[in-house]
Amino acid sequence: MTSYDAIVIGVGAMGASACWELARRGKRVLGLEQFDIPHSRGSSHGFSRMIRMAYYEHPDYVPLLRRAFERWYQLESASGQKLFYEIGGLYMGRTDGNIVNGSLRAAREHGLSHEWLDHGSLRRRYPQFELPADYVGIFENRAGFLLPERAIAAFVIEALKHGAEIHGHEPVIDWSTDDRGATVRTHRGTYHAEQLIFCGGAWSERLIRHLGVPLNVTRQTLGWVWPKRPELFGLDTLPAWAIERPAGGIWYGFPMMPDSPGFKLAAHSPGEPFDPSRPDRPVSAEDETSFRECLQRHIRAADGPLLSMRMCMYTNSPDEHFIIDRLPNHPRVTVACGFSGHGFKFASVVGEVLADLAMDGMTALPAEFLGLKRFG
Repeated sequence: MTSYDAIVIGVGAMGASACWELARRGKRVLGLEQFDIPHSRGSSHGFSRMIRMAYYEHPDYVPLLRRAFERWYQLESASGQKLFYEIGGLYMGRTDGNIVNGSLRAAREHGLSHEWLDHGSLRRRYPQFELPADYVGIFENRAGFLLPERAIAAFVIEALKHGAEIHGHEPVIDWSTDDRGATVRTHRGTYHAEQLIFCGGAWSERLIRHLGVPLNVTRQTLGWVWPKRPELFGLDTLPAWAIERPAGGIWYGFPMMPDSPGFKLAAHSPGEPFDPSRPDRPVSAEDETSFRECLQRHIRAADGPLLSMRMCMYTNSPDEHFIIDRLPNHPRVTVACGFSGHGFKFASVVGEVLADLAMDGMTALPAEFLGLKRFG
């Protein structure tokens, strides 16, 4: 039986980062992934993922984000690849809306550089957007986007360089722990480790016994269109952006990139329940309405032909905040799940937190608010 210091189950964004961090520390680590590495069947694909510092979801995330930014740049340096475009972020909505009010709260509480744009200033600087008269904007310099597929590949390559062992297309059949260690069985073999780290995404509830918290998996649609005026939507013209939706949630998007199909946007709001074990990832003409409405209301200069649609999944915790913790009554098991559609930007620091919890039983990083205790 092959033995390791830690086995990481699920080598998506969080698992790949954990493998890199453990390997950097000289630990014997095995990563097991049921699909390709990277793959498009989960939540970490689609050419771009937003990263923000003025975090409207809750100010407590900001200290983790500061460390995440540092770690993304460390990964860029180690891999020699461009993974992070810090081009700024523009958040638009009503003054009492969640995105403007929450971003402003986080920026003020943590002393983050930001710029308030009244409706007239917003219109003059960013004529691409057509907004109601009571919409204002916040521009944040420390925002932008990450390249998810390239980032996962970089995590994995750097982990392998440091001695990690990583297997694709090797799903876990079962696992157990006892006083002597942890055992994981797959169709290829049986492995032993001191610690297990679960980063199973939408498959977390099926992998992790005794989590004690329900996770709701939903389907979300990403869309790419060819703008009527493409010159307004290039990387040198437009920041990453988000607009408050009348029905709740936000629409968000990115400038066009040379290696992605057109202008990308999507809705960040509750989606339909989805079974992650389905072999297909269906999209339909009806899915287009989730982002086409944004173009018709607010970005008519981009309201051009549809080029592409893709489906991703959110794994939602009950309060839509992450779950990162040791599993109660299982001292050899650490879990990371429930990232609720806003977790990718944290992957670089989540790997560090997971390595701390698994190897040391605690972390100095400010992640305690994401523990399981909050659910009672």
